Amino acid sequence: MTERIVLAYSGGLDTSVGIGWLKKETGKDVVALSVDVGQGGEDLESIRQRALACGAVDAVVADVKDEFASEYLMPALKANARYQRQYPLVSALSRPLIAKYLAQTAHRLGADSIAHGCTGQGNDQVRFEAAVAAIAPELKAVAPIRDFELTRDKSIEFAAEHHLPIKQSKKSPYSIDQNVWGKAIETGFLEDPWNAPIEDLYTYTKNPAEASAEGRDVVIAFEQGVPVAIDGEAVTPLQAVERMNELAGNEGIGRIDIVEDRLVGIKSREVYEAPGAVALIAAHEALENLTLERDVARYKQDVENRWSQLVYDGLWFSGLKVALDAFIDETQRYVTGEIRLHLQGGRATVTGSRSTASLYDFDMATYDEGGTFSHKSARGFIDLWSLPSKIASQRNAAVAHPVETPQPVYVERSKNHSATQHREA
Repeated sequence: MTERIVLAYSGGLDTSVGIGWLKKETGKDVVALSVDVGQGGEDLESIRQRALACGAVDAVVADVKDEFASEYLMPALKANARYQRQYPLVSALSRPLIAKYLAQTAHRLGADSIAHGCTGQGNDQVRFEAAVAAIAPELKAVAPIRDFELTRDKSIEFAAEHHLPIKQSKKSPYSIDQNVWGKAIETGFLEDPWNAPIEDLYTYTKNPAEASAEGRDVVIAFEQGVPVAIDGEAVTPLQAVERMNELAGNEGIGRIDIVEDRLVGIKSREVYEAPGAVALIAAHEALENLTLERDVARYKQDVENRWSQLVYDGLWFSGLKVALDAFIDETQRYVTGEIRLHLQGGRATVTGSRSTASLYDFDMATYDEGGTFSHKSARGFIDLWSLPSKIASQRNAAVAHPVETPQPVYVERSKNHSATQHREA
């Protein structure tokens, strides 16, 4: 039986040509795997038939949107995950799930390798291969564009020569990746950071300047860090993301433009749309402010930053990331309640929060007469809190300006111990 390789298949030119190119370069039969993480476009059956027509010996499709939302997006939401404090990891979150299905399909169909359509310049090659290495280290990884110099010109020529069912059109100047969590746009004129994005780039969001003048309010209910209802209507994690994409996108929320530090060591200008992600993270953070103890909240910010870096760097299945998941899940025990957001003009503004697990004590917090906070306790607290700094300051002053002390006087006895001479040291 001929050896097999499983290719992550999108249905586009590069991966369609990649089927025959891999067969030519490796001698292995190619199985095409298409994974739906909410990217939209063609239906999976049409993509499956195209893969077969392009020479795949088998074509597997998987609708994993619910799994993606529940098992990947919700952990990211609990972590308030944003790389460089802005990017909500749109593409990075989908790669480990696709890699998991690549490994599972390879095992089920007896393949010894997986393949993807990434170049040697980006992050995704690392994410796919690092994830597969963590869960199926016996599988080999191949990238036709990177490893076999499959350029776009060669792809077009190969498709025409072999009459592949690929519609040729003028190449988009942009590289686009999208899923239910958002959309990533790069290359083309965006490679110059001075060039402003144009409105044609955006499909998930309306122009904030053209959104409704009055905006709208939305109430999001959470249970242990996961959204469970929007405006009183129960939702699954996937439905929550889709609904907030619609509501926040209509108000121009979720546009991000950053120069990003890629894990391969170069900087890249990236434009993102993630309306649901941005709005849900804003609501989740507000509920944590209400329900997390101060020291837990402070420490969690460091964990969130590290978690985001690990996922961005393709280490979803790493031991550290799994350990951080356990910490984050523990912090979410009391993150239950409701947050009201006002969506308007590109911003999601928190206007109300409430929770049965709230740590906010009105009687303690109020400045009005009748409050229960003891002002007399404050003086002693301040004395003790500032004591280490006070002692250190006194020490520093003493070292910088030492006080002169008298010189000691030594007494020297004669050899016969009968007489004593005094001298000054």
